[in-house]
Amino acid sequence: MRDAGAPTFREEIATCCRTVLLSLVAISTLLTFIPPPLKAENQHSGFLYGGIHRTYILHVPRTGLKDLRLPLIIVLHGGGGTGKGMLSLTFSEFDSLADRDTAVVVYPDGVNRSWRDGRANKEDLEVDDVGFIAALIDSLERTLNVDPRRVYVTGISNGAMMTYRLACDMSERFAAVAPVDGAIPEEIAEGCSPEAPLSLLAINNTEDPLVHWEGGDVTGPFGMRKLGKVLSVKQSVETWVARNGCSTTPVVSEEPDRDPDDRTRIQKEMYGGGKEGTEVILYAVKGGGHTWPGGLQYAPASIIGRTSKDMNACQVIWDFFKTHTR
Repeated sequence: MRDAGAPTFREEIATCCRTVLLSLVAISTLLTFIPPPLKAENQHSGFLYGGIHRTYILHVPRTGLKDLRLPLIIVLHGGGGTGKGMLSLTFSEFDSLADRDTAVVVYPDGVNRSWRDGRANKEDLEVDDVGFIAALIDSLERTLNVDPRRVYVTGISNGAMMTYRLACDMSERFAAVAPVDGAIPEEIAEGCSPEAPLSLLAINNTEDPLVHWEGGDVTGPFGMRKLGKVLSVKQSVETWVARNGCSTTPVVSEEPDRDPDDRTRIQKEMYGGGKEGTEVILYAVKGGGHTWPGGLQYAPASIIGRTSKDMNACQVIWDFFKTHTR
């Protein structure tokens, strides 16, 4: 006999559904992040492209604009995110590095908070994101004395897959790229024919519950949605190693365990000897989730996995970028 005070099966199901719904709402909200106040040197801007008003946040260094040719770092948000959200996710670390080393950082916004990265489910709108990024680079080269030999792009998740697409479609515009928590979409893998060799640094978490290490379907929270297929992390890296003509035997090393409490470890694989001095590097974050190492834990670990504190991804990416000039 059921205890008079115990919930019925229907009540238990309803409670479970409400919990899942609230978790999904929380993720949707957190993926946009709570934006920090913009610094005085951060500017909202935009222009019309393809009949759509495209927007971005621009960070310029405090000094040194007049006489220097400046590097440009393009930072792409994930699906459901914004340029402002990337400032929160990264604790504005790229801005601080740009101030220190005199560089420009731009945080573009995707249409409907999404990038058309090549996956079939992302091609539902007539939006030319490759053309938009090219036009954005052109604009900043004209107005801010950006050095065309030192243009770089990084991004997370949907932004990482867009980074791969940009590397495939306009490799001649970049000196290096750094996708985080992404892989090459299956739809563009076969046709990926970069015009020029291009160094690439990938950061991937082995326990990523959305963009899976083994590839296949990108999934929404709790695996409830299928969001297009990607190559595995290994296949994505091997594809770029082959494109660059790098050594297929990597130099493998373990990174220091700077925070034993985060329950992650990082292994580095470096593939050198590529054409025109290019290289491919993979940081495999063992035990990490769909997160930016050293960044904000934007949702509970039970939903998105753990954030590694063993690496400051922004610093690692910028150090990598600085060693490459087109």
